[in-house]
Amino acid sequence: MSDHISGPRALANPIADITDFYAFPSPDRAGHLVLVMNTLPFAKISNAFSDGLIYRFRLRPLTSTAAGDAAPFAAGAEEFVFDCVFTTPTSPDVQPFDQEGTCTTPSGGRVSFRVNDDGGGSGHGVRVFAGARWDPFILDAPAALKTVATGQLAFTDPGAIYLDGKNVLGLVLEIDCSLLGAATLVGVVAETLTRGTFNVRIEHVGRPEVKNLMLGPKQFDPVNQDLEIRDLYNMEDAFHLAHGYEGAYRARLNANLAFWDSLDGKTDWPTNGNGHPLTELVLADFLVVDVTKPYQEQGSFLEIELSARQGRAHETCGGRTLNDDVMDTFFTTLINAGNGPVIRDGVDGSSRPASRSFPYLSAPNQNPPEPPEHH
Repeated sequence: MSDHISGPRALANPIADITDFYAFPSPDRAGHLVLVMNTLPFAKISNAFSDGLIYRFRLRPLTSTAAGDAAPFAAGAEEFVFDCVFTTPTSPDVQPFDQEGTCTTPSGGRVSFRVNDDGGGSGHGVRVFAGARWDPFILDAPAALKTVATGQLAFTDPGAIYLDGKNVLGLVLEIDCSLLGAATLVGVVAETLTRGTFNVRIEHVGRPEVKNLMLGPKQFDPVNQDLEIRDLYNMEDAFHLAHGYEGAYRARLNANLAFWDSLDGKTDWPTNGNGHPLTELVLADFLVVDVTKPYQEQGSFLEIELSARQGRAHETCGGRTLNDDVMDTFFTTLINAGNGPVIRDGVDGSSRPASRSFPYLSAPNQNPPEPPEHH
């Protein structure tokens, strides 16, 4: 879940599947921003990064929209792009394999690094790590899916992380915030694209569970109940949705967000005939980070966006940290708008939490669980 297997194409080509995305001020180095893109669900230690992909991070300065606007922030035209690419691994049948990576900064600086080297590579204001890592995502996924299927909250206490101990391929950038110019509030997304003369976006990820729990369920959608919409959405530019499918995305989100709101038997997000109040915020699908605020391990996810909706100043760095149980925030926001008890899935943390120093992600599981049959 989160963004694991976020559509038929991700199931068919998991090497390009972004499982999760995180962005937060470095707890270890003041004035630095950490970006983490995890790919390839159920990765093995022997898996290399694709030499046919571009792994891209995009950042844009944000400005506040007019009071009462459903989407509280607008992205500017200025953009900072960090692209990572990889060589074909040498001796792929011999372990451990050798693979080199290169990260290109917005100014054209190039930083080289070796895959699975904990020290990574550094230069031009950037430090980079890439390699197999323990999957940090925190969710009782079967209980979430049962909730959607039955229309009843199915979480238990305690819950369990689905196939806990699985690995991913982690890509970590720690960037000097001076590379972002005068930007202080930024929107951040992660993408995978085809590499070559013609680049095609395969996936983009901003916030968790937009695709699997908010766009994925079809049964509540009165307009496009037979449409698998996630692959279409994955190809979109998160900062500028194409007009062709906006109506389909809004119809699906209006229906599914209303479903989540109904689970406690009351309406905390009245639509007043104008669509769900959160739909436009969800479609502005990027993490919002204040790079001037210090790292906060818990409670920063969605804090900036929800504060803006409520007309008050935000207090945290926003974004998403590796150890924050953001799914409890997700469920509580959608189900009771924060007007009731915290909606917990019964899982409060990873069994192997991330660290506060580079490369942040925990070492991989040497004996990860086998993936389910459909993988």
